[in-house]
Amino acid sequence: MQIISCTKKFHIEDKTAVAIGKFDGIHLGHQKLLSHILDKKDKGMKAAIFTFDPSPAVFFSNISKKQAGAKVFDDKRNDEHKMMISQLLTKEEKRRKFEELGIDILVEFPMDEETAHISPEDCVRNILHDQMNAAYIAAGDDLSYGYKGKGDFALLNKLAPELGYRTHAIKKLQMFGRNISSSFIKEEIQKAEMERAAELLGEKYYVGGLVEHGKRLGRTIGFPTVNILPPDEKCLPPFGVYFSEVRIEGQKYHGMTNIGVRPTVSDNNRVSVETFIYDFDGDLYGKYLEIALLTFHRKEQRFSGVDALKAQMDHDLEAGRNFFSRD
Repeated sequence: MQIISCTKKFHIEDKTAVAIGKFDGIHLGHQKLLSHILDKKDKGMKAAIFTFDPSPAVFFSNISKKQAGAKVFDDKRNDEHKMMISQLLTKEEKRRKFEELGIDILVEFPMDEETAHISPEDCVRNILHDQMNAAYIAAGDDLSYGYKGKGDFALLNKLAPELGYRTHAIKKLQMFGRNISSSFIKEEIQKAEMERAAELLGEKYYVGGLVEHGKRLGRTIGFPTVNILPPDEKCLPPFGVYFSEVRIEGQKYHGMTNIGVRPTVSDNNRVSVETFIYDFDGDLYGKYLEIALLTFHRKEQRFSGVDALKAQMDHDLEAGRNFFSRD
């Protein structure tokens, strides 16, 4: 997959089928949209994604916080800001997912003050037509783009005959009585409703990353673990223990994952995703893993010491074996 990032100056020679969106999470609605551009590969077009980096929502949320200032940005607004900038998929996870799906070209167009002031018509003419070489454009039916988000599908359709592309507006999918959206999925994750989040996503929610070196305390008490340090923007569920699916180089294993700051054995408040892998023995340091969170087991808690922690982990591991035996 070709990635065009950190530049506004590019030109794609091949005709493209372009999907426009934020694609945070690549949920069922996104997958429906992507299927339309992937189908065009059979007609000689390159399947291309156009997205902004950072997303407009994150960009303008950061500006609002900066303008408001720390003194007047209260706890409620801080929570709203954190929700706004949190991501279901990090940039690296998103890139891996697009490549896995068969996307040919990913454009991560820089979002800044200059970009925010591009007129809607210039977005279509200069970027989608001239630079992206779009022959087909698909997006959600609530599409907005250009200065103050004034661009819409009506403008796309108006310019289509002149510029020689076709359009397709994708209607929102619904589930549980609501439109499927990234914000809806984030709400479910923040409530530790991992099964419901998986239904909305069309796959299990996961945290991907390279295995980091830790204190290796788990190995000394009989519970060797692998540790991933997620970036601050990664949307995480409440701190606690989750039963998980661990993906290692195409293989899947059962796991038990603690998300949190490990209050019994650490005082640095660094959030980690620490996983015990059932029936696995091997060195994974530096390797890329995906930890899919299947179900919530219990909240993270501080124990009186390592012995009490070990006793609880024995209980958790047995509960996990019972959980996985039901598969």
